[in-house]
Order: sequence, then structure tokens, then C-alpha cells
Amino acid sequence: MKILKQLLIIITFYIIGESITNFTGLKVPGSVIGLLLLFLALEKDVIELDSIKETGNWLKNNMSFLFVPLSVGLMNSFGILKLELLPLTIVMIVSTTVTLIVVALVSDRLGDK
Repeated sequence: MKILKQLLIIITFYIIGESITNFTGLKVPGSVIGLLLLFLALEKDVIELDSIKETGNWLKNNMSFLFVPLSVGLMNSFGILKLELLPLTIVMIVSTTVTLIVVALVSDRLGDK
């Protein structure tokens, strides 16, 4: 029952994020908005970390299984992707590099607190 309650809290924030996206027409995915709202709720102690910790850890540890359908879909579309392989590779390298730099800077700044 504890795991179900934790999952319900996480799903509630996901649904709130999706609702905000649908009602406002924002170009940001609802899952991202829900994740930011969950972060803010944890940061402001609206929700205790222990109330979602087990389920959050389970989802994090099994994240690779959640990407299997996406990977299969990419394999089915490889003919289309092959035509644009060089630009896609450049975009992936640049976006990964920028992401790593931003995460490192944010982590460094938050680590000073």
C-alpha cells in the first residue's frame, strides 16, 4: 500500500503538469512541468522526501526498461534516420555537451549551499 501511495503522489504531479500544458498551451512537456512542481514541493517541504523515496528510487533504477519502446520505434524508423545521420549526430553531440556543462554548473552552484 505504501508503494501505491508513493506512485500516486508522483502520478498526481505528472497529471497536474500535463493539465497545465493542455490548458495554457505551453510548449514545455507536461511531464517536465510536473517534475518541476514535484521538485518545488520537495524543496519547500510541502512533501517529505520519504513519502516518494522508495518508488522514486525504483523508477530511477529501472529507467532503462522504460526506454525499450522508444528504442524499438527508432529501429523501425532507421531508414528515415539514415538519410540525416550526420546532422543528427552533430546535434546529439552538441546537445549532450551543452547538457553536461549546464548540469555541472548547476550542480556546482547548488553544492555551495
